[in-house]
Amino acid sequence: MAHLLVIESWVGSMSRLLPRAIREGGHEFTFVTRDLHHYLRGAGSDGPHPLLAARNIITADTNDIDELLPHLERLHAVLAFDGVVSSCDYYLPTVARTAERLGLSGPVAEAVEAACRKDLTRRVLAEAGVPGPRFALCADEVQAAAAAREIGYPLVVKPVDLCAGMLVREVRDERELELACRALAEFPVNARGQDRMPVVLLEELLTGPEVSVETVSFGGGTSVVGVTDKSIGGAPAFIETGHMFPAAIAPGSEQEATDTAVAAIKALGLDHVVCHTEIKLTPGGPKVVEVNPRPAGNRITELVRHVTGIDLAAACVDVALGRAPDLTPRPTGVHSAAIAFLLPDTTGTLTAIGGADEVRAQPGVLELTLAEPGRAVRAATSNNEYLGHIMTADTRGRGARDVAERLIAHLRPAYEECSAELPSAVPA
Repeated sequence: MAHLLVIESWVGSMSRLLPRAIREGGHEFTFVTRDLHHYLRGAGSDGPHPLLAARNIITADTNDIDELLPHLERLHAVLAFDGVVSSCDYYLPTVARTAERLGLSGPVAEAVEAACRKDLTRRVLAEAGVPGPRFALCADEVQAAAAAREIGYPLVVKPVDLCAGMLVREVRDERELELACRALAEFPVNARGQDRMPVVLLEELLTGPEVSVETVSFGGGTSVVGVTDKSIGGAPAFIETGHMFPAAIAPGSEQEATDTAVAAIKALGLDHVVCHTEIKLTPGGPKVVEVNPRPAGNRITELVRHVTGIDLAAACVDVALGRAPDLTPRPTGVHSAAIAFLLPDTTGTLTAIGGADEVRAQPGVLELTLAEPGRAVRAATSNNEYLGHIMTADTRGRGARDVAERLIAHLRPAYEECSAELPSAVPA
């Protein structure tokens, strides 16, 4: 039995999948957080929150690395941690720094920091010749306007340090660029109380299908587990409306995508890490959107597990413990698995979601999870505002997405409309 140190987590599905993987691996964990109530507020009604199964729950300022590391070192002397992990993007650099300080297995901290900062990722990959969009890092609206004229409209405006597509926007002219820059300036602190970088990343708008490559890097090599394809909507935002594994793309495109992802991981210097690398299959070839040094979110890890039997959350635990993960595919009887997300299209209060019983009874449905009535909602602008999802399986071929999209269309959210502006959604 090993003892894992878990530093923060998302409240969403990975907050359940990672503890499950730790438990099923025969291990235990200590959970460190600056705000336990952040997780208790997000606990669903389907049993106790999995984080409460921790051997220890410790409160510490996880946002102050200079204070945190000596504190964790003292805990390590008493509790003897064997590895350290997190599923939350905002704390992945902290995990890497902690592993280095405690002498535990983990990726190089500078590599994780470069992967978690979109501007640093762009610079590292460009220097290594890994294909990506043209880009510019801008300190203010004046610089952004000049860079936009050079890159050319339409283009994409991004924060360098937010997740879930928050405040990522396509802009078509200088007025839209100005509004997007102001929206970023009005969001100086992320949902975990961390100060944001006051800069704007502009990127060439990439066209073509989007996929993600799921990989595990260990001992200097990277294993490709598979490729997931994505459905994107919500323009001018970029909201992930669904996924299917394996991707329904040509073998040649799949190979190009995996080669590009592996090259990006190598260029960043990432090892001892599970990665979720997003790629656009443009007319000019695959180009990197971003590299995430953690297992995929939005339950993509579950799609992979249903099809291949490979548990990427368990692989994350294994590499954190310095152990080679088992990535051997096993027959599951499922040829493809897909997820489709239900999005709100108005501001108000959710009163009901019709059609759930009929949809749940359909063959091939693996999961149907829906928000409870009474939830305040707003028209979706990021991946934080889903009303629920449906997951489906196809035992014959790659038809799972068609089933998921057909069934999600039968769900009928009803709202009590509200004219008052709601606060921006907080990431899970």
